[in-house]
Amino acid sequence: MNLKEFFLQHPRAALGFSGGVDSAFLLAMSVKYGADVQPYFIKTAFQPAFELEDARRLTRELGKTLIVIEHDILKDNEISANPANRCYYCKKTLFSVLKERALKDGYTLLMDGSNASDDVSDRPGMRAAHELEVLSPLRDCGLTKKEIRRLSREEGLFTWDKPSYACLATRIPTGTVLQREMLEKIEKAEEELKGIGFQDFRIRLFHGAARIQITEGQMKEMLEKKERIIKLLTPYFEDVFLDLKFRQSE
Repeated sequence: MNLKEFFLQHPRAALGFSGGVDSAFLLAMSVKYGADVQPYFIKTAFQPAFELEDARRLTRELGKTLIVIEHDILKDNEISANPANRCYYCKKTLFSVLKERALKDGYTLLMDGSNASDDVSDRPGMRAAHELEVLSPLRDCGLTKKEIRRLSREEGLFTWDKPSYACLATRIPTGTVLQREMLEKIEKAEEELKGIGFQDFRIRLFHGAARIQITEGQMKEMLEKKERIIKLLTPYFEDVFLDLKFRQSE
């Protein structure tokens, strides 16, 4: 099955939309094949502001209306306690919120942007999606992240080379209680690094300090801008470390 066939079979659906590479491509293909797919962005303390900005830009360029749902994810103790399976509880909550709103809007089918490169056994959030009968067209059609990037570029989507992004909660070690203030600090600190040209990196909490993880190709620039980086991040973290274990780009 390909996406054209999928949308012929499922012409009307609600999409959990992040503004990332995968959900952007899926929404674009739904427009291309004439399906009625409504994108929903669920805004929580885990999503940085730029993700919502990208989601709004992409939907605007595709001529779609983005529905934004505000949800206080930290009020859920199973999530804010930050257990090893936090992602399962989080996704189950978010898809439940999406399902409730989508049904009110007349959409009975839910979709997400999981692709064929995603390892189901290593993604507890995907188990939650399966339990709530959320379809994953990209994965079902065998589309990998690499193929989605290539096809997105051919379709002229600005998201084609957007770095993969995990939610802010992943920056904090398992077992450390998730607090809004710390999530905001990490978001602002990452914005500082983006502002001076860095991409595809993470700032992770390490015993109260900032641990920067970058791709190997950015090491030279990181060292050249060392003093500037320390100055930019000091308002948020007293100590700043560089992780010598490089990130792998997706």
